[in-house]
Amino acid sequence: MPELPEVETIRRQLQPLVAGRRVLTAGSHESARFTPAGLVPPATIAGIGRRGKYLLVGLDGGRELVVHLGMTGSLRLRPADDGADGPSDPYVRAWWHLEGGLTLELRDVRRFGRIAVVPAGQHDALPTLRALGPEPFDPAFTATSLHAGLGRSRARVKTQLLGQRVVAGVGNIYADEALWHAGIDPGARRVGRAAAGRLHAALRDVLAAGIANGGTTFRDYRDATGGAGRNQSALRCYGRAGLPCSRCGGRLERRVLDGRGTTWCPACQGGRRRASRAGT
Repeated sequence: MPELPEVETIRRQLQPLVAGRRVLTAGSHESARFTPAGLVPPATIAGIGRRGKYLLVGLDGGRELVVHLGMTGSLRLRPADDGADGPSDPYVRAWWHLEGGLTLELRDVRRFGRIAVVPAGQHDALPTLRALGPEPFDPAFTATSLHAGLGRSRARVKTQLLGQRVVAGVGNIYADEALWHAGIDPGARRVGRAAAGRLHAALRDVLAAGIANGGTTFRDYRDATGGAGRNQSALRCYGRAGLPCSRCGGRLERRVLDGRGTTWCPACQGGRRRASRAGT
């Protein structure tokens, strides 16, 4: 699933290219997940924002196009060369023809993405978006607030990160990476103040690296130009089960926590020592 770095990469690429352009026509797959695309025109794109893993496309007239990329989605900008009947690519689920001969497309192989058009900033009809926790680079997101947020539940620390309430935008890849960098057992149910400080710094570091590298591509993710990300070569933990840990030399292992595949180092993330030590 595209996570914050992938969504932010797409946002940064599209912003200078589409801001100020008029949306002339639109079309979509027949699924109700995508038909709101047709509610956009006629409109001018004011700019593109992001909240967690959501793209927020500001429109004139006080409206906002909300796009969630799901597990396999991407937004891309292409020359408008596919004709009035829509694009020839069968995986394009929604499209917007823009002035200047360009088409903005939502491509989504598995059709788990979704689109909404709402009054700008009014997300009551989108409860998952409305309930997001703080942005990881927001000054209000501190080690203290992270420690307090994690302390409100006895759920495993990785599960809490994926839940989007303690911090927005973190998915499986960057949760595994941040927990590895912080030396925290993903299955720990208590995280102490010192560990929360390490995790806070690690989250910001791995997300910033992901953005700088244009996102992580293993199979599906593509940026707004159709290119692959480069961050996969920088990963130290995720997807490396069976390989040596670059920190301690132990063997990285994979397990399933609350239904999510998790890569970790038992030797230096607490698995072969008392789990409580990961929270100190």
